Amino acid sequence: MGDWIVNEGPKWLFLLLWYAINIGLWIGIFFKYENGIVYYYTNVLTGPSLGVARASAACLNFNCMLILLPVCRNLVSYLRGSCGFCRRSIRRQLDKNISFHKAVAYMVCLHTALHVGAHFFNFDGFMKAYYSEEESLASRLSSLPTSEGGTWLNPIRGVDGSVPFGLGLVEICFTKVAGWTGAIITIVLIILVTSSTETIRRSYFEVFWFTHHLFIVFFACLLFHGIEGIVRSQTNTDEHNPYECHDKDWGPDQECPEPQFAGSSPTTWIWLLIPMILYGIERCIRLVRSFQKVTITKVIKHPSSVIELQLQKKGFNMLPGQYVFIQCPKISRLEWHPFTLTSAPEEETFSVHIRLVGDWTQALSKVCKADEIEFQVASKMPSLGIDGPFGTSSTDIFRYSVGVCVAAGIGATPFASVLKSIWYKYNNPNDDLKLQKVYFYWICPDTNAFEWFADLLQHLEQQMLELGNRNFLDYNIFLTRGWDANQARNIYLHEGDDADVVTGLQQKTHYGRPQWDQIFPGIADAHPGTNIGVFFCGPKSLSTVLHKKCNEYSTIKQDGTRFHYNKENF
Repeated sequence: MGDWIVNEGPKWLFLLLWYAINIGLWIGIFFKYENGIVYYYTNVLTGPSLGVARASAACLNFNCMLILLPVCRNLVSYLRGSCGFCRRSIRRQLDKNISFHKAVAYMVCLHTALHVGAHFFNFDGFMKAYYSEEESLASRLSSLPTSEGGTWLNPIRGVDGSVPFGLGLVEICFTKVAGWTGAIITIVLIILVTSSTETIRRSYFEVFWFTHHLFIVFFACLLFHGIEGIVRSQTNTDEHNPYECHDKDWGPDQECPEPQFAGSSPTTWIWLLIPMILYGIERCIRLVRSFQKVTITKVIKHPSSVIELQLQKKGFNMLPGQYVFIQCPKISRLEWHPFTLTSAPEEETFSVHIRLVGDWTQALSKVCKADEIEFQVASKMPSLGIDGPFGTSSTDIFRYSVGVCVAAGIGATPFASVLKSIWYKYNNPNDDLKLQKVYFYWICPDTNAFEWFADLLQHLEQQMLELGNRNFLDYNIFLTRGWDANQARNIYLHEGDDADVVTGLQQKTHYGRPQWDQIFPGIADAHPGTNIGVFFCGPKSLSTVLHKKCNEYSTIKQDGTRFHYNKENF
């Protein structure tokens, strides 16, 4: 077995720190309310559920502070660029921003459930104390007169005692700011989470996109949720020690004066202020970019329902493998969709290859007149908004001496940019290229998928041959299905030809799926004691397999090979 610490160590160290902060914050706040003298009388009414509610509220504030940061694309991209001299293991964590965003969302759900459940018990205690006809400390605390100094403790006040318990609870909950904002927060959170499932995002992206903007309602209600200060603490423990006075008479002429209480000041805004400012700046940057002019210089229709847009934008600077978000106002002024750049930074224009698989991409193909044979002048093309470019893991391939690129279908798009840039750098004598060897594995479901990418590979193959370094790029193409009996017969008859009958490349196409348990040991044996960057773009199922293989065949021994796994994330 390999050393999982190569790929998993930094991730788990970061997650353990995050878990530790959550656990430490929860325990600290719980015991603050459970054992604090100023909350002694409040606990008489509620019991331990008060500490659970407040501890969960503190963790909610902490995680709601974090949840906006991973989706600040410009901030993450800036940190990635500023972290140019950081260790590769640290930079790779920035590529997991969406995964961390999801993890924080699940943590928010957990603490919301604890917070809401605890408050049901709290209000149950408040209601029982308020309606109790027995003489007890809880009933004494509930019957304290409301004074200018804020003597009262039980928030259930002014409700007619004849009102049934169930209706009284509903009435209290929805006449208090904390009640109705809490209900809205919970409902919005349920909508946000359910609309973010894999099925909804892939099949109904617009539903996911529009409902996710309910986060504005979520944060607005969160800011006002604690404004009334329903949870109150005692302010005169020096004069009225609850441990000594709870069973004595209270009053001006008594040994113990009446206890005085005050509501807690809301603190949520302190947690959220900086993230909301950063996210506001993020949205302003996106807004400004949406109005910057983008020119469509060329539209090319490729096989397998793929179109290529060649674009120009003043001041646009990119790195290999980066991606952009594209908006087409003619289709929707609100929707932005991510696409990988397939051009190299050295080219005059930048391009994207788009697979037509949804309503938005189909509409984009139509407004760009991709089906029309005649050349379309730029003035007749629709206006586009471009947000980006943003950094991805592929840009780090130049930090390794050996790179392994694995693509599935249209997942080859980021590697088109990388391979083009490699060729430009290789031909530039002033460019100190650290990368000495590239392995490229492309898994395709049918023969049509080769056509748009094969020209690039043929060009690179020819150039490397002319430069006398045909071993620099080792590419392997796997066709998993899509051939019939006639095609199989044709492939067999041309097996002895110099060029592959399917792709036209010198490297012959493999039929079936890659045998990773043979590929990884072979690369490890060829490059002992080397840090190898493995870069993948494609479906989650294959990503899981590659991730496991990188862990399995890595070793931290000095003469061992270490496979560093990197996955494209949008």
